[in-house]
Amino acid sequence: MTLTTNPKVDGFLRKAKAWKEEFEKLREIVLDCGLTEDFKWMHPCYTFEEKNIVLIHGFKEYCAILFHKGALLKDVHGILIQQTENVQAARQIRFTNVQQIVEMEATLRAYIYEAIEVEKAGLEVNFKKTTEFTIPEELQNKFDEVPALKTAFEALTPGRQRAYILYFSEPKQSKTRESRVEKYLQQILGGKGLND
Repeated sequence: MTLTTNPKVDGFLRKAKAWKEEFEKLREIVLDCGLTEDFKWMHPCYTFEEKNIVLIHGFKEYCAILFHKGALLKDVHGILIQQTENVQAARQIRFTNVQQIVEMEATLRAYIYEAIEVEKAGLEVNFKKTTEFTIPEELQNKFDEVPALKTAFEALTPGRQRAYILYFSEPKQSKTRESRVEKYLQQILGGKGLND
């Protein structure tokens, strides 16, 4: 099988200051599993029949291979990590050195092949519906005060509603949550999302 590399990934690897060796080893393993190399979201991304399977990315403390539908993998070795509680589908396997990748090569291949099978089977992650997220009290109070706000909020797309709910729920202090709701009041009334 000829492994087709993507020039954008070559460029990404040339510029990589941290995790260069780790990225190269991960790339070698992933390509050897027969995936197509692409470059999405500023990172090497690997696809099967144009469906995203894995992404390679680095952080300050570690680098990782991210499985787009990792929540559907069996994870027999218990090594998949959910980045934050709000990440519903993706899961990572993290590394701090190239030796760990070398030692886990067989396991990584097994997980990649399983991820390909999940895609072939057309399996989908059941995302939590927006209605399953708890509306922060501060937002609910605003809804009671300004009924037009509730109407405007409910008219937003589910993704925009979720973004607001998660953003408003983040701060530990009620005062901060309240000021966030205040700050975005006009934006919601204007039918705009958090990042519009």
